[in-house]
Amino acid sequence: MPHEHPGGATATPSASASSSPSPSSSDTHSAPQVAKPGVPLAAVAAIACVAQFMVVLDSSIVNVALPSMKAGLGLSATAQQWVVNGYLIAFGGLLLLAARASDLFGRRRVFQLGLAVFSAASLFGGLATDGWMLLAARVVQGAGAAALAPSSLSLITASHADPGRRTRAMTWWGVAASSAGAAGIVLGGLLTASFSWRWVMLVNVPIGAGLLAAGLLLLRPTAPARDRARIDAPGAATVTLAAAALAYGVSIAPDHGWGSGQVLALLIGGLVLLAAFVAIERRTREPLIPPAVFALHNLRVGNVLTLWMGAVITAPLFFLSLYLQQVLGESALRTGLSLLPMVSVISVGVLLSQRLIPVIGPRRLVLAGGLVAAAGLLWLARLPAHPDYVGHVLLPTVVVGAGTSVTMMPAVVAATAGVAPRDAGVASGLINMCRQLGAALGLAALVTVAATVTHHSTATGSAAVVDGYRVAFYGLAAMSTVTALLALLLKVPAREPQD
Repeated sequence: MPHEHPGGATATPSASASSSPSPSSSDTHSAPQVAKPGVPLAAVAAIACVAQFMVVLDSSIVNVALPSMKAGLGLSATAQQWVVNGYLIAFGGLLLLAARASDLFGRRRVFQLGLAVFSAASLFGGLATDGWMLLAARVVQGAGAAALAPSSLSLITASHADPGRRTRAMTWWGVAASSAGAAGIVLGGLLTASFSWRWVMLVNVPIGAGLLAAGLLLLRPTAPARDRARIDAPGAATVTLAAAALAYGVSIAPDHGWGSGQVLALLIGGLVLLAAFVAIERRTREPLIPPAVFALHNLRVGNVLTLWMGAVITAPLFFLSLYLQQVLGESALRTGLSLLPMVSVISVGVLLSQRLIPVIGPRRLVLAGGLVAAAGLLWLARLPAHPDYVGHVLLPTVVVGAGTSVTMMPAVVAATAGVAPRDAGVASGLINMCRQLGAALGLAALVTVAATVTHHSTATGSAAVVDGYRVAFYGLAAMSTVTALLALLLKVPAREPQD
């Protein structure tokens, strides 16, 4: 998130509110009182945006630092992948539990707990002296992020009753996430090149401390739900372990073989855990996904769409970072600068999508964006061992960024429309869970495919590695095409232009 975005987030709602004689009064009666008396809704939106910025920053900032982490701590190729996936799986698997806890026990309480856990894990990871310490820190960071992401979005959805102001605030929340991708790429390269990879972890500590102070000063402690319903810890545990087992089983398949006992045990175990999760959700009195929430058609379609989108958004940066540094020998800083145009286009596209949604409609935007991203990924699949930067990296990554940028907000808007304020946390948690688990499982599958192709390639050395990356980009193009086609299943509101 560039420094101007929080200001923009605060300015937009305030400007729209100025037309009302007493906006604070209106907001108070029409939506839960999230902020303390006298605190404008713009401040709530700014806190939510900065928190989301930090969560996404930590997803992107490590990509450029991965080779340095590998060299500094002696990480294996599998462990290198799990620096990313450990975070994503803990993040995605615990999101619904944290989101429901936010609805039941108070948004500010869960938000502050998530900040404390995330910041402490960042400090521990930055001081790690062994690979297992870094991986453990990344898992705990993911748990903290699981509390932050849904509570930050629900701060907006619960406090902004007016649909127009809510959409604007949610758009800035999306801009914060996409801008963090740009900031993470450049900041990761700069910190790694100038200091050490450790600072990509330590940078979260002062941001987290500032947010903790802002939350205590500006946010009202929300009253817990009166019925004090129990949260579904068994459901959260089974879905998290299922994702971890499936992702780990896929990731080690190239080394152990798909028919090995260890791989089969992990894959079968993951499927059994998924079945157990479904059984638990059907029988428990307080499921992670209330039936009334999941009964919404567009919420179901939007979350399936987001599952596929997770891999399309996450995996290109992973492969391109490794390609630029480990194949071409670029520095961390030059890698960050090389990828900056892509993530910058994503930031601009997310902001532009706010104006396009009411004109074009979510369905058409996702359809067009998914197809454009697929075209860019097919272009990247032609990546040579000795590329021309403009023709083989810059232009195709800009096309990918342009396509993915306009699919994010339409999916979120479609999947949260019609959700009651009391279920805002679980709805936003479901969106984020699908995105993170889709990213983790998709990345694990694509890394496995790339490694298998590399192993069987007739080329040698870096050329064989590039062969694997090409096939991974073909796979991503197929995933993006599926995302586009899923958009056709979204129901069109009466005010949306008809096809």
